[in-house]
Amino acid sequence: MQSVARTAGVGPMAAVAGAIAEFVGRDLLNIEGISEVVVENGGDIFMHRTGESVISIFSGTSKLSHRIGIRIHEDRMPLGICTSSGTVGHSLSLGCADSVTVLSRSVSLADAVATRLGNEIKDRHDIQKALDLTKTMPGIIGVIAVVGGEFGAWGDVELVRL
Repeated sequence: MQSVARTAGVGPMAAVAGAIAEFVGRDLLNIEGISEVVVENGGDIFMHRTGESVISIFSGTSKLSHRIGIRIHEDRMPLGICTSSGTVGHSLSLGCADSVTVLSRSVSLADAVATRLGNEIKDRHDIQKALDLTKTMPGIIGVIAVVGGEFGAWGDVELVRL
């Protein structure tokens, strides 16, 4: 947690939910007979499926909530998919993004980066700034940020209209 937090520029507790999801998911995959696992921990997901999946993005009261999805191909798994929000849930965010979803092979890294980017977005004009910041963080596959009725995406993500 400390290492990924340093990469993201946040404290290590910003990675705790993702770390727990990842450790539980990997342990479950080590059980004989289990080939598919999805562990969700407060918006932080460890996913390993044997087929393609589409993930819906919940963005609170934004009109884009559940209207944007991400197609995840089986060769990408296991994968971390973590979402942070300044408008949904009880977790502290210093920003106002309705959702910031980050994809990474490391669930704890995705969790920490989602937190950082969520903190950076104070209004819709900060979406691009957050996406540009992501480019400096190794290990991130892609990001989708939603603020009100606007969104931005960066990286190797396949968006799907839902």
